Formats: sequence, structure tokens, C-alpha cells
Amino acid sequence: MSDTTPLLDVSGLTKHFPIRGGFPFPRTIGAVQAVDGLDFQVATGESLGLVGESGCGKSTTGRLITRLLEPTAGKISYRGQDITHAGRKRLAPIRSEIQMIFQDPYASLNPRQTVGKIIAGPMEINDINPAGGREKRVRELLEIVGLNPEHYNRFPHEFSGGQRQRIGVARALALEPKLIVADEPVSALDVSIQAQVVNLLQKVQQELGIAFVFIAHDLAVVRHFSQRVAVMYLGKIVEIADRDDLYGNPRHPYTRALLSAVPEATADETPARERIRLVGDVPSPISPPSGCRFRTRCWKATDKCASEAPPLVQVEGNKPGHLTACHYPETAETVPSPRLAKDPEAAA
Repeated sequence: MSDTTPLLDVSGLTKHFPIRGGFPFPRTIGAVQAVDGLDFQVATGESLGLVGESGCGKSTTGRLITRLLEPTAGKISYRGQDITHAGRKRLAPIRSEIQMIFQDPYASLNPRQTVGKIIAGPMEINDINPAGGREKRVRELLEIVGLNPEHYNRFPHEFSGGQRQRIGVARALALEPKLIVADEPVSALDVSIQAQVVNLLQKVQQELGIAFVFIAHDLAVVRHFSQRVAVMYLGKIVEIADRDDLYGNPRHPYTRALLSAVPEATADETPARERIRLVGDVPSPISPPSGCRFRTRCWKATDKCASEAPPLVQVEGNKPGHLTACHYPETAETVPSPRLAKDPEAAA
């Protein structure tokens, strides 16, 4: 792999879940368009944040990357190798390099196995025997994630939520991966514990040079952890940019609306940041709006937005690598006026 080849290259990634109906002979009557044409890259050692409302396709994207789900269309390249529809035999050596940290630390650990057995499991499956033995390596991993190596023979129910998530991190590190997909790794934890786990992941990423795809809906957490951020809405990426550029200069109306909802502490004499209140609900992924999918809730929508889907491109005024999918991108001077969309498909 050359220095210019990204670690992960996703192009046109699509996942539609078929809807079956009819009796007595069920047939496909529709599809849930969970992910619909994603394009992004992750460089070696980079952390990419994936944010958006619940149901926008973030977790499905993570499972597609790790090949826990079969893509409907598109291409996934890992270190220059096409793994989109790779079989079990071809994926075997790659699976050890792409690991996942799951959202729920209570459900992702087998309650019948000890911590040592859980963390050593990936090594047993891949027939890896590290120097000094698996038990020594497991104890080292427990120490890396901030747990006592003496906890080797304990069971998951003996740990708190934050400690269980640390066990999940240790399991993900067992095979020395190049890429980790973290699917909302702190959303199920208390706020007091979230910072500890995020700081642990950041330390692991920096010290071991592991690339991360960090999926979350908490914009403050993503800003703290990720170097680049991609914003998703209804199965599509609407904006992707360097962290500071995206948070400081959001160009897509949806991104700006999301950022306006983040609480901030201000002095009494400091005017509060304008809050953008989106009207209506997210349309159904079974029948998404034509053209721009955000248009039914956008205060800038026109007939063009209904007839043409905006491409994810670099618009005038953006820094290199700052891509936006909008016909009428925001500017610093834009004063939004949230309103109900006039389009009759708004309720779709």
C-alpha cells in the first residue's frame, strides 16, 4: 500500500433492507433505504466522526464497514483491496485488522464467560499465540484500558457500565487492529463516565496509531475525539470537513441546525447563540423525499431542491476537503428563518 492510499475507501455505499409482504406468497413490496450512496475515506491513524439524528444510518454504516452486513451496492476498499462482497475465506485475515466497539456494554459481553475468556476469544478464533501466552497478553490489555490485571477471572456482572466498556475496548485491541469502528461507545454510560472512556479511546488512538470511525450523536464528544467529521441525514452524508472548519463554518443548513442545539455557557451580557428549531419529523427512509432529502424541513428549500439531489462537492468559500451537499449553502451572515416546508411531500 502506497503512502497516498487511504486505509479505508468507501464509494457509493448503499444498504436497502427489503420489506416483504403478501399472503400466501410473500414478495418484496418496498425497501428501507438505510444507507444510500456514501463516499468517504479514512487515512491511517485518523479519527473520523459520524454524526446525525437517530435513524440516519450511522450504525448501519459501521456494520457495513466491518462487513457484519452485506452492502446492497457500492464499494468498500481496505488498504487498496476490494472487500465489498469478499467471502469468509478472503475476509479472515482482514477481520483481525478491523474491529468494532459496540454501543451497549451490557449486551455485548457474554455473561457466562470470565473477562479473561472474553478478551482472549479473538486470539483463540484467529489462532494467535502471543509471546508469553494469551493470559499474559490479556492482563497487559486490562492494564492498558485502566483495569486491574487481577480482574482476569471475574465475570461481567461484577463490573460497572464504564468498566464493561473498557473490557470491550480491550477485546477490540486484542488483535492489534488498524481500524476500529466505535458505535456510540459512550451513549449508554453516565455522563461522569463518558469522558473517561473517550479519553481512553483517544489515548489508545494516539499511542497505537489506530484509525477510528467514531459514531455518535453527541456533537461535543465527537468534537473532542475526531479529526474530521461527517454529518449524515436520512442515509446520506450532507457535509464532511475538518473538525474545526465544520464546527466553526458549517455550510449545510442541517449542520448549522445541529450545532445550534448544542448547549453553551455564556455570560449574562453575552447574547445567546441563535437556536434553529427544525419543524416536522424526519421523513421515512422507506419513501424519502425527492431531490434533497432535507428539503422538507429546510427554511431555504426551493423547487430546485425538490427536483435535483445536490452532489457532495466543495462549494465556493470552503477549505480544501470541506464538502457540502446543498444548492444554497450557508454563510456566516445567513440568518435562518425556520418554517414549514411548502412541498406537499413534507409529511412523507
